[in-house]
This record gives sequence, structure tokens and C-alpha cells, in this order.
Amino acid sequence: MNPPESHSALPPLEEQAYRRLRQALVEGTFAPGDKLSLRRIATSLGTSPMPVRAALRRLAAEQALDLTPSGTAIVPRLTRAAFLELGEVRAALEPLALRLAAPRLDAATLATLERLLEEHAGVRGSGRPEDFLRVDREFLFTLYRMAEAPLLLGMIESLWLRRGPLFWEARWVLMGRPAEHAHRHAPILQALRLGDGMAAARELEGEIRDATTFLLGEIRFAGDAGAEREVLPLLRPGD
Repeated sequence: MNPPESHSALPPLEEQAYRRLRQALVEGTFAPGDKLSLRRIATSLGTSPMPVRAALRRLAAEQALDLTPSGTAIVPRLTRAAFLELGEVRAALEPLALRLAAPRLDAATLATLERLLEEHAGVRGSGRPEDFLRVDREFLFTLYRMAEAPLLLGMIESLWLRRGPLFWEARWVLMGRPAEHAHRHAPILQALRLGDGMAAARELEGEIRDATTFLLGEIRFAGDAGAEREVLPLLRPGD
């Protein structure tokens, strides 16, 4: 007789470290240029440096981190060309996820999206850009997961590994945009309520292209004059 399967089994330590670091990058916990301390991360995760080192190498292989010859992990700062390419790829893949998700949406999911839309409006004036970015992320990934396309979802998450740090760095300027330009979640939700996945996808494509164009004009990229400075003047003093 086989022993009963343990429901408390956890992935190996390397996998746990990888998943948590990957999620932190997607969520924008780190900004471009941040150096990731191996020992500090290991302490925060409650593990030894070895699995953290392996996780950092995996993320470097995904181009989410740069590794120096000494082994230091650095969150990369994108060039303008790389950020523009990122926006173009996102504008192709993320609307596809919406088209696939549209026929699978149920009343409960639509209600969740409505709640997130209302929450997004509330956090704009809250002075908490981390909540502003979190709600934006939850709205979109609620839809992406409903596509039931694991390969596509993995590709989108890989794009957000490179998107997350830059959007975190620009969080204050993003939250300060006029409401009508901040996102297109309201027309996306309206189109989805009508069952029009194509219209929702067009709105999302426009949202991604708008944000890409906006940030190209507002922040510094690798190769720009002064890009090596750690704090952008667009951020709040002391933030």
C-alpha cells in the first residue's frame, strides 16, 4: 500500500526562492539598478544562500536580472529600444489573453473586476502607489488567468518580470496621470460584459501603447544622460 500523499509538501527550497523572487519582480518590489543581497534575501526567506543563488541564476537566464562577474545580482535598467520592444510584445500577447478569456467569464469574475475597478478609482488619491499598481495588476491577471492558456500566461509573466521594476520606479508619475489616461479598464469591462472580446482586446492594446509612449517621454533609460543615478527626479523626495 502506498503511503498517503502529504498535502503539506512544499517545493524544494530553490523553487520556493525562485517563485518568491519572480513574484517580487513581477509586482515591482525592486527598481532598476537595485542590487540584490544574497544573504539579505536568504535571511528574509529563512533559507541558506545556496538556493537563493540558484534562483538568481535562473532569473538571470530569463533576463530578469543581470549577474556581475562577482556574482552580484542587479535589476537591469532597460534601454529605450528594449522598452519599446517590450511594449510591442505586450501589445500583441496580452490582448490575445483577453480574447481567449472573454467567453469563459462568469458573473463572479465580472463582479471581481467591477470591485477592482472601483478600488482602482479609490486608490488614485490615496498616496499609496503600491496599491495603485497592485490593483492594476490584479485586474489584468484576473483576466489573463481566465484565458486558461498556461503557455501564454507564462509568456506574459516573463514580460512583466521586465515591466515590473520600471513601473515601480515610475509609480508616482503613473499615479499622477489624469484619470482618463491612467488606464482603459472601464471600457474593457464594458466590452466584456457585452461579450465583445475583440473590443476589449483593442482597448487593452491601446492602454499598453499609451503607457509605453507616456513612459518613453517621462523617465530615463539605460544609455540616457544621467540614467546611472539611483533616484529619479520624478519620484517624491525621500520616497
